[in-house]
Amino acid sequence: VSNLWQGFLSLFVEGLETKNPEIVYESAINQRVQQYQKLMKAVSGIVYLRNKLQKELEEKMAKLKEVQQQLPIAVQEGDDEVSILLIEQKNNLTADIDRIQVELEKVSQQAEDAKTSLITFQGEIEKLKAEKDSMIAKRENALAQKKIQDQLSNLSVDADVKALNGVRDSIHKLEAEVDISKEINSTSLDTKLKNIKVKTATSTAKSELEEMKKQMNVKQTQGINVEKKL
Repeated sequence: VSNLWQGFLSLFVEGLETKNPEIVYESAINQRVQQYQKLMKAVSGIVYLRNKLQKELEEKMAKLKEVQQQLPIAVQEGDDEVSILLIEQKNNLTADIDRIQVELEKVSQQAEDAKTSLITFQGEIEKLKAEKDSMIAKRENALAQKKIQDQLSNLSVDADVKALNGVRDSIHKLEAEVDISKEINSTSLDTKLKNIKVKTATSTAKSELEEMKKQMNVKQTQGINVEKKL
């Protein structure tokens, strides 16, 4: 179930990466801010311990200075009991100071390292914010350019299609005009040929009729001449 949930979250984040990159950046920045706040608390704890040790060291050193001033006086006055007490205090204070100095040096180094990490982490957050602004601006610019290119591409294709359709239509119209001319010319020639054939047939018939009349006249003339001779 956990794997399925992680897979769903990964797909969700991948979808956001392309559709809503600003949300992804904001989420990453917020996570780093939360980590920075946790780191700040940890650093503040280290700094508090360092300051506490520093204050304790100063108090011990001040007390040691006071004991060191009192000890010679007690020795001069011959007060062995007080002198022994002061010597024990001096030795204890010296041991405490040595221990505190070692701890303070270690904690101080930790505090410096933590502050350096904190400053670096803060710088990373600022860099990420600047990157977000830059990348979002680049994305908006790229989207605007893509939109313009798509519009220009669509306009170009539409213009080409219209131009080609116009050329095709004009060619088809020319072809139709040629076909009509051929049909008209063909019809006209056929009519003329028919008229010529009709006229030719009529002329031939008339010629045959005239020839028949001539032959009949010749025969009639010959018959009359024969009768006259008889």
